[in-house]
Amino acid sequence: MKFSNGYWMVKEGYTVLNPVDVRDVHQEDSSLTVYAAARKIQRKGDTLNGAMLTCELSSPLPDIIRVRWTHHAGKRSQGPAFELFENPQTPVSIDDCNDHVSMKSGGLSVKANKHSTWGAEFSFEGRRLTGTNSKGAGHITTANKEIYFREQLELGIGEHIYGLGERFTNVVKNGQTVDIWNEDGGTSSEQAYKNVPFYLSSKGYGVFVNHPEHVSFEVGSEVVSKVQFSVPGESVEYFIIGGKTLKDVLNNYTKLTGKPALPPAWSFGLWLTTSFTTDYDEATVNSFIDGMFERDLPLHVFHFDCFWMKEYQWTNFEWDADMFPDPVGMLGRLKDKGLKICVWINSYIGQKSPLFQEGMDKGYLVKTLDDHVWQWDLWQAGMGLVDFTNPEATEWYKGHLRRLIDMGVDCFKTDFGERIPTDVKYHDGSDPLKMHNYYTFLYNKAVFEVLEEKLGKNEAMLFARSATAGGQQFPVHWGGDCSANYDSMAESLRGGLSLGLSGFGFWSHDISGFEKTAPPDIYKRWVAFGLLSSHSRLHGNESYRVPWLFDEEAVDVLRHFTKLKSTLMPYLFASAIQSTEMGIPMMRAMVLDFASDPSTHHLDTQYMLGDNLLVAPIFNDQGTVMYYVPEGRWTDFFSGRVVEGGKWQEETHGYMTLPLLAKPNTLLAIGANEQKPDYDYADGVSLHLFELEDGSVAETSIYDTQANLQLTVKAVRMNELIDISVQGGTKPFTLVLRGFNQISSVEGASWARSAIGVVLTPESGVSKIVVRL
Repeated sequence: MKFSNGYWMVKEGYTVLNPVDVRDVHQEDSSLTVYAAARKIQRKGDTLNGAMLTCELSSPLPDIIRVRWTHHAGKRSQGPAFELFENPQTPVSIDDCNDHVSMKSGGLSVKANKHSTWGAEFSFEGRRLTGTNSKGAGHITTANKEIYFREQLELGIGEHIYGLGERFTNVVKNGQTVDIWNEDGGTSSEQAYKNVPFYLSSKGYGVFVNHPEHVSFEVGSEVVSKVQFSVPGESVEYFIIGGKTLKDVLNNYTKLTGKPALPPAWSFGLWLTTSFTTDYDEATVNSFIDGMFERDLPLHVFHFDCFWMKEYQWTNFEWDADMFPDPVGMLGRLKDKGLKICVWINSYIGQKSPLFQEGMDKGYLVKTLDDHVWQWDLWQAGMGLVDFTNPEATEWYKGHLRRLIDMGVDCFKTDFGERIPTDVKYHDGSDPLKMHNYYTFLYNKAVFEVLEEKLGKNEAMLFARSATAGGQQFPVHWGGDCSANYDSMAESLRGGLSLGLSGFGFWSHDISGFEKTAPPDIYKRWVAFGLLSSHSRLHGNESYRVPWLFDEEAVDVLRHFTKLKSTLMPYLFASAIQSTEMGIPMMRAMVLDFASDPSTHHLDTQYMLGDNLLVAPIFNDQGTVMYYVPEGRWTDFFSGRVVEGGKWQEETHGYMTLPLLAKPNTLLAIGANEQKPDYDYADGVSLHLFELEDGSVAETSIYDTQANLQLTVKAVRMNELIDISVQGGTKPFTLVLRGFNQISSVEGASWARSAIGVVLTPESGVSKIVVRL
């Protein structure tokens, strides 16, 4: 929200109280409290009839500093509040000097003025990050007597801001106004399904505003040298989050707000859905599935969208008996074909659903201010909202999910959760303004908990559309309602990259677009992008998405990239485990890995898939693509061509390829199974070594589908000698020296030439291999 009239003045009728004069600093063992008058105090009488602002500094975890500004502290705050994983025993050190006081947590420190004008600056291991001054924090009263609290943090020259949830605007947020307010707005506007009050700076820090309600960010769009954020009320709380690298910042942020869970290995395969408004029954479903198998198209998950339930009765958790008279038998038959099953749900109960009356009678639905059930006709006629602040209502909802799981359902698409009214009241008295964004957290958490309870850890996953901070704990999320055109394909990628820079590890999108039906060209290009994403789903609105309805070449393209993804699963699943451990996305903006290269800072039409693969989707019907390659000798995965980095590349591709480059010093694990995503990754795995530089190390780890480490291989090059160490590995595997056709000798393995390089076959039980080039 903007409060100023240009740089010098505030809007007419607005008043701003700033921390002008520091009057006192109170020190506890692990916190500091600064008291600042809102005007200059020159004599004792000036302390009367004036405001004071209080700033509390503390640390919930190492490398994180909490800042809380308060004007009037007497108003009791209503929930909900974000669930934070704090450690009250976090060690801090406080240094009290003549003119300032400082606090340090891990490598992060804050230095605040003790006297005269307020000011503070944040540094990590001596590197200055940002700061604020007496015009930054402010308590604001508008002309309509509305109360806000804001902060302004410095935005450095050349500094770029990322994140703030899944935003479909430019990935660099500088110059944008961003409202943290969940909306069902599609992918083509400034609205977003997943709003997260966290941003990441290219200077190596993050800022998390700890408010589930509406937070307004002005990223260099009000004061051009500041990031401003404001919230309604008498206080604002935020965290400065440090780290050695941008990945470390995300790691620290997700330590505070929760790590992503690990989705099951099967979920990384190809998903096919009924689409939304199409007609379908068991025969239709079988025609799709059998058609896929007949064409040698590996399929792993089948999703039933909304109309698995009777129209007007969403959500009643009952199969439409007219279309599916034998749901248990049908699910069994589908599972006998090796498929996992997903069904669509939401948290809304239409009035025609038998559950509506039950929910109304038992107080399980959100109420109006005068104690009636809140209802409207948008989406489902007369629908109400399940009140997840009521433990009994949550358990009631979970009970229906348990019954579906017992039938054979493996996961749920948790749609909606954004259009949450604010003129309502909740069972536990939660503030409805705060619940607008937070509702989706409770909704997705309830569903995820049931899946973990019934299926076990690392077997639970959602396909969720809405989210807020902390929602990354309940993957997977998809990008919502995109259109069947290249513009929407590109904006979907921007949204996924922004979400990944907000602490979410896993993300998907509707291949070929949700709205309308794509021409064959877009379908084939989007297939390549979709199968080189974290999760891959064919889904649409008014038409089926099986490839033969587009053209026969689409069948070949889908087969090619689906099998490619299956063979990449040893690498991809290890990347997924890394995402759960560090809170970093599998699909990531280039800046996350190459922050020291300013050419990567604005890139939002390409990405890294894990640590070692660069992907550049093609967004036009000419097959042309321009993309940037960081320094080093990268290798085209398909052709084996070496690409010199540090510059832009322009290429033209058919439908079977796109820029997919292996980073130098990469040991890439390629699996032996092209038919499914969940198999024994260590059995017959082929480890491809790309452009190992003198003095460099390449390492890879292979896990099983339960995330147990099976094999670790490390290659070190010194001049013309490559020393390869092996740990674990009771099953046969090979190593491929990509780009080589000859070596001098090898110890611990036999070797042979191949079209892509020298293939090493290690001796049984070997722990060390020495290659002389």
